[in-house]
Amino acid sequence: MDSRRPPLTPAFRSLPEYVRHWAETTPDRRAFTFVDHPAPHSRGVHRTLTWRRLDLRMRAVAARLAAEAEPGARVAVLCPQGTDYVTAFLGALAAGLIAVPLYPPGLPGQGDRLSAVLADAHPAVVVTTGHALAEVGELCAERDVKVIAVDHVPDAAAGDAQPRALGAEDVAYLQYTSGSTRTPAGVEITHANVVANARQALAAYGADVHPVTCVGWLPLYHDMGLVLSVAAPVVRGLLSVLMDPVAFLHEPARWLRLLAAHPRALSAAPNFAYDYCASTVTEAQKADLRLDGVFALINGSEPVRAGTADRFHAAFAAQGLVPETHCPSYGLAEATVFVSAARPWQPLRRFALDRDALATGKALPARPDDPRAVLLTGCGAPAGQRVRIADPVSRESLAEGEVGEIWVQGPNVGRGYRNQERQTLRVFGAVLADVVAGPGKWLRTGDLGTVLDGQLIVTGRLKDLIVVDGRNHYPQDVEATAQDAHPAVRRDRLAAFGVPGGSGERVIVVAEHVRAVPLADIDVPALVRTVRAAVSARHGLRLSDVVLVPPGTVPRTSSGKVSRALTRERYLTGAYAAEVAG
Repeated sequence: MDSRRPPLTPAFRSLPEYVRHWAETTPDRRAFTFVDHPAPHSRGVHRTLTWRRLDLRMRAVAARLAAEAEPGARVAVLCPQGTDYVTAFLGALAAGLIAVPLYPPGLPGQGDRLSAVLADAHPAVVVTTGHALAEVGELCAERDVKVIAVDHVPDAAAGDAQPRALGAEDVAYLQYTSGSTRTPAGVEITHANVVANARQALAAYGADVHPVTCVGWLPLYHDMGLVLSVAAPVVRGLLSVLMDPVAFLHEPARWLRLLAAHPRALSAAPNFAYDYCASTVTEAQKADLRLDGVFALINGSEPVRAGTADRFHAAFAAQGLVPETHCPSYGLAEATVFVSAARPWQPLRRFALDRDALATGKALPARPDDPRAVLLTGCGAPAGQRVRIADPVSRESLAEGEVGEIWVQGPNVGRGYRNQERQTLRVFGAVLADVVAGPGKWLRTGDLGTVLDGQLIVTGRLKDLIVVDGRNHYPQDVEATAQDAHPAVRRDRLAAFGVPGGSGERVIVVAEHVRAVPLADIDVPALVRTVRAAVSARHGLRLSDVVLVPPGTVPRTSSGKVSRALTRERYLTGAYAAEVAG
């Protein structure tokens, strides 16, 4: 029988050492459970590893990998979501190898990225499962790489082997960036980085002192999924309950049922998932849900929308969901993942800011009911790190209420980008002009934000800014206006961006229409007029082009975010020329 309260957490240098510790001290406690949904109406088949079993599988995989590659070589993890993914990842670390968390071939829209990452990482070994072995073998047929099915490795391979002695500053894995703003690059995350960030996240969300269950459907190749569903539970000795992202998309109520089934559940999702649940979970599905035991729900979107949290909690208030469980957070792969977080059981911090002032770099208050106000949500305080807002050109530290680039310093900041010395120096080696305000090297995030009342507020991406007539406009702000203007515009599936024009930058919106309404049934000219009028009234911007495209046409990154850069590129090459524009 499980004890709900895990023992106190000691300090170790690496995740495999934590696995060994829990296997020795609490061998029969549940470590990881994967809930499979093999049929459309399946309520879930549970497959569980205890800490003893996890340790055995980790050591068996480590021994098999050590026989194929030298310490420091890279191991690409191309496993489907599940416990085999966890053992493959931890086994690579235990062997002294560098894991590269990825995904099997076939993920829609990600084939080119997968090939590019494999070419950059140049792994010595690729690990997958027997189920995906054929397609992974085909992908790697022309590569000089050994392919191993992790579930084909026998337990006996572990023998008496113990995890290799690992240096805290050795690279544990490469976290490839999502590619939302540039070509994917591999961030070198050390063993010390991931342990530090796991501890920071546990402390930020109160899981260092409260017994929680980590419940997640975020993909394990994504930075937040990996840290929240693998690293943090391993460090604290918590149960982690996993499900496949596709199972969530097919029936979002499955995620909510898992939250209800596990006391003090801690989970994370982006904006679209909360909106998706609020709009699609039926009253019949809600009938047997009790969500009053949910401990914290992390929202790591950019930006976090208060309206999304309000809709989600209104939809499930009758099921006992407490609004204060919503925790807006901010992070990025270069900092392992977590940087700042709102603490559980605190009211959502809302900020209404003057749009015109924000365009000039000042965060000045406005009335929330002012139609030209920008409504933003605070992302809490730094999670055991130092954060500064800096002028991206002068590198001067800015005062509270001034908008600039978010800079980060802490033990979780990665070592740099693999084989990209110049980019590493630029991004990871920044120095403030006024070093007294923050000595040492800083991580330049490329994100814009400000600090108000002790809250970090993320306002947008530096590279995504739309500049018209010397004024800054945030694309996500324009997108929010466009999607609210007409019900046929699909939420969070549109991109606003600027392109060169004869007399300055032209502003474009490419938007998908909702799945429920065929294009033939939409009055496109009326939709275009409505969107243009709304953007003009709220932002003082004239949209040069509004393009309505079918669902699934606006490209997204591997983490599910809309890729404005790729949408812009496709627009400029004429890829949307056949779509309906106005």
